[in-house]
Amino acid sequence: MIDIASNSFYVAPGFQPALREIGLDAEAVFSHPDIHVWRKLPDRENCTLDATLVDGQKIRWHIKRYSATRRKTSPADDEVRGHRLLEREAIPTATLVGYGHISDGRSFVIFEDLAGYQPADKLIERRTPFERLLRPTADLAAQLHRAALHHRDLYLCHFMAKLTGDGVDLKLIDPARVRRLPGMLTRRRWIIKDVAQFWYSTLSLAITDAQRDAWLTRYAEQRGLVSAATLQPAVRRKARQIARHDAKLRRKQPRRNISIPR
Repeated sequence: MIDIASNSFYVAPGFQPALREIGLDAEAVFSHPDIHVWRKLPDRENCTLDATLVDGQKIRWHIKRYSATRRKTSPADDEVRGHRLLEREAIPTATLVGYGHISDGRSFVIFEDLAGYQPADKLIERRTPFERLLRPTADLAAQLHRAALHHRDLYLCHFMAKLTGDGVDLKLIDPARVRRLPGMLTRRRWIIKDVAQFWYSTLSLAITDAQRDAWLTRYAEQRGLVSAATLQPAVRRKARQIARHDAKLRRKQPRRNISIPR
């Protein structure tokens, strides 16, 4: 832990030397000149930090800077808690560099860049066939739910993919809203929401209805469900609701869905 006055900064040991060399403390996370803000929303800023260390090593970190809140736990605490849940269940995700708070209530979290990985939706836009990503993404979604977790932002863009020969290596990012699934009475509702978010995020891409159905079938098989048909009507209905909600958000916050700069 790096403690600066009433501020706090928790840093994974392997990243502490680089952090000191860059000159990054809790206050500097909000003022360092090498931190580039690429998206600004009412509650947070998404940033990148690129640096070359004295030994020639190049690094890229992704930083979320959260606005002050009156809540007992900060948004950064929530994101770190979600990240730890993924790690505990062996669900592959980005490496946590550090997180912290400053005395005025703002908070932040820093993740290492997934070099060589790309958002799955961007790969499809660049003509990678969805067939190549169908099974890996369905399997990872099923793994998440088998572990009694839900993501609540399970869009295709949050599956980071690296194409490896004939295979695909996947990591699930953006754990800010990852939680344990609640009791049996509401569990199915949260699972449907996750699956519908994935379904909705495929609608604007070169993905056919038959491929979406095949994805849901694979997901159901990996969950040990009797049939995907028990999920499909609810998933389609929820996807339509998400589409209406997303259209409203896009009108209010047109920069909300811009891509991470690579």
